[in-house]
Amino acid sequence: MILKRFFILAGTALCLFSACKVNQKMIDKPYVYLQKENRSDKKWKLVWEDDFEGKEIDTTKWSRIPAGSSDWNRHMSQEDEVFHLENGHLHLLGINNPDTLKDPRPFITGGIWSKGKFAFQYGRIEIRAKLGSAQGAWPAMWMLAELDKYGKYPMNGEIDIMEHLNFDKIIYQTTHSHYTLNLGQKQNPPHGGTAPVDAGEFNVYGLSWYPDRLVFQLNGKDTFIYPRKAGVDKTQWPYDQPFFILIDQQL
Repeated sequence: MILKRFFILAGTALCLFSACKVNQKMIDKPYVYLQKENRSDKKWKLVWEDDFEGKEIDTTKWSRIPAGSSDWNRHMSQEDEVFHLENGHLHLLGINNPDTLKDPRPFITGGIWSKGKFAFQYGRIEIRAKLGSAQGAWPAMWMLAELDKYGKYPMNGEIDIMEHLNFDKIIYQTTHSHYTLNLGQKQNPPHGGTAPVDAGEFNVYGLSWYPDRLVFQLNGKDTFIYPRKAGVDKTQWPYDQPFFILIDQQL
């Protein structure tokens, strides 16, 4: 594969809660927003946003994702070459590694997460972004548990607001958990869906999260719903705890 350069260009990221009052109960972790289960029918209230203005990533909201050993983060880098802020746009790049003597990996990519800086339980998140397409490209906007209430991955679940592969004309919106991965329960209920998209244009990728369902959205329209089910293994619904946000370019 000849990889030159591709990117995920993120515009606005924002999170809304049901009003009238936002409940923030974790005194020892004031960045964690919690919401009572009976507030889902109230009007939305903006509680957190980032327009990516300025010349630097807002480190009160985001950190650069470090490299790891999993498929999704094996090429993550802290290097400035894979991050660029300009005109209210954050560019997260995937590039040929310019210094394989210092770092032998052939490619490096950029990603940000709100881990330890912002997490929420129930509400709506929307991310406006444009995606670059290339063979091997795997940009994603997703969420992981902040507090690890049920143990290590995949016990706490994963919420994939958007994944895009290669040159696809669709996005993938998916949930993963012990229930879907280890128990193999991917159809009771269906754990993911797809939606047609022009990835090269700006789109708004969203999730409305309630105590009994995850509602995935594209440009304000519902595209896939993952419901909480009764009468199944309790690991089907680990989504009763705060999650943080990841926006990243993957290979």
